[in-house]
Amino acid sequence: MKNLTGKTVFITGGSRGIGAAIARKLAAMGAFVAFSYHNSEHAANALVAEIEHAGGNALAIKADNTDHRALQGAIQQLGASRKNIDILINNAGIFDARPVESFSVEDLDSTLNVNVRAVFIASQAVLKHMPNGGRIINIGSNLATRVPGPGLSLYAMSKAALVGLTKAMARELGHRRINVNIVHPGSTDTDMNPANGEHAGGQLALMAIPKFNSAMDVANVVSWLAEEAGQALTGTEITVDHGANI
Repeated sequence: MKNLTGKTVFITGGSRGIGAAIARKLAAMGAFVAFSYHNSEHAANALVAEIEHAGGNALAIKADNTDHRALQGAIQQLGASRKNIDILINNAGIFDARPVESFSVEDLDSTLNVNVRAVFIASQAVLKHMPNGGRIINIGSNLATRVPGPGLSLYAMSKAALVGLTKAMARELGHRRINVNIVHPGSTDTDMNPANGEHAGGQLALMAIPKFNSAMDVANVVSWLAEEAGQALTGTEITVDHGANI
């Protein structure tokens, strides 16, 4: 169903994995989908071609999420060309897992710059182009709320910070009817965490239904929040992890 016809979407880190699945899903629903990428130019161009071949509309914009001027510039470019940006998906993120004592200050800054700072900057920048009734959807992690093993301190901290940001923005932007929510994926079958990888067994053991998400499982929840059906939800956390956190 073309429930998003006429809407413009911006996705950070949309060339691969969950971001690419969200781009495919929202484009199939009729939205014009723009997404940022950093190094994956071939994957970004291939995704644009795939979406256009299926009858959708997509645009890839090169922007490093650690560079606030580049991120702001990408959003300004899209806003100037499309008039409005109706939906923002803050998807870009990095995962660094190791003992807490091994992290340097530079490691701390690197993770927080992408996982937290860039989300704040993108959200702030897009509000200049977002009409009343827009959507901001942050991609968190089920590790923000439950940490089942060691080595996850930095990542869990960064994703937990997004919960507070999501709830605060939801409260602040309510007068504009802008819904702000966060989706927490659990173990998801991507090139970063394949379902047949060496660490998959331990992850499956945590789940009520022992099955990895597909990237489209997450995209389906995001798409529901993006369309009219999700209008009553704001400041809400939705966990997609086959029961790993229950």
